Amino acid sequence: MPCLSPNPPPELALIVPTYNEAAAVAEVVRRVAAVLDGIAWEIIFVDDDSPDGTAERVRELARHDARVRLIQRIGRRGLSSACIEGMLATTAPLLAVMDGDLQHDETLLPVMLETLKTAALDIVIGSRYVAGGGVGGWNTQRQRMSRLATRIGQRLIRAELHDPMSGFFMVRASVIHNCIHRLSGVGFKILLDIFFAAPTPLRFQELPFTFRQRETGASKLETAVLWEYLLMLAQKLIGTRIPVRFIAFSLIGGLGVAVHMAVLWPLLHWFGTSAFLAGQMAATLVAMTSNFFLNNILTYRDQRLVGRQLLWGWLSFVLVCGLGALANVGIANALFQQGHSGWFLSALAGILVGAVWNYAVTAVYTWKK
Repeated sequence: MPCLSPNPPPELALIVPTYNEAAAVAEVVRRVAAVLDGIAWEIIFVDDDSPDGTAERVRELARHDARVRLIQRIGRRGLSSACIEGMLATTAPLLAVMDGDLQHDETLLPVMLETLKTAALDIVIGSRYVAGGGVGGWNTQRQRMSRLATRIGQRLIRAELHDPMSGFFMVRASVIHNCIHRLSGVGFKILLDIFFAAPTPLRFQELPFTFRQRETGASKLETAVLWEYLLMLAQKLIGTRIPVRFIAFSLIGGLGVAVHMAVLWPLLHWFGTSAFLAGQMAATLVAMTSNFFLNNILTYRDQRLVGRQLLWGWLSFVLVCGLGALANVGIANALFQQGHSGWFLSALAGILVGAVWNYAVTAVYTWKK
């Protein structure tokens, strides 16, 4: 079909997920335009409703440059899911993903493009861990977290990638379209997700680059990033039939058992077994509270409750989990008394029913979208 537009369609689309990057987006566009001169490109900023006005800043740029586009997401967050939405919003045959904080070396883009166009490859990756690459001024903790996550990723994918944690790469759009329904969209590491989801091993090449020091904004690296990375790996190993949030919710619930015992034991030690009922009630409330805050920080970090919502969320969580505990005990006792199963299977059935109840109901009433 002939092209009816006077402007050629983009050959390359750059997907840039943003959160609180208002001070950097104009410089990102300027640098990209400088290195991609003579190439038909567009840049798609996918902004998770940044409170610093990033989306409006991108709109201002787009009014003067039609190659700049914006997707503003309301009520949802996450780097991987943002990348996926940006990739699906373009017709360009080649897609690049890069950060919006100026830490990725945009001068590598033309080399990536030429490599992908001339070689029989599916994806070209900017790597910090091949000869000539580096992590810049990272502190020791961040280097250790990255190395640990890299080692885990390398053991689980079907490729000898030196830097499976890289967030800077260029890929053929056909690769994404072929695996889009298998992508989890969980966490921060979309590259690893793509390698997991690809139906056949990807042909790839790694090009060295050095991670720059952040020029604006604040680092998004936190413990929750590693948590989401591990959840994404768990999702890939278990499959998509079990929601990743349920996995996280259950893991935190298991931790709640340890919290419960850590509170109950010293109370019984100090006040004796006569205080068991009061101790059990106190331990249950503490465990529920710790589970609520951990789920709010980790499981539902993209729907995190704050301010007054935090109090109402806690109240609804305690109420729902209290009913879940009653269901747990009731079902386990009924199965045991009727002789359908031994004590272990009866207890396990009660725990499973209570966990599913707690997860399903709190997802609707506590962390409602």
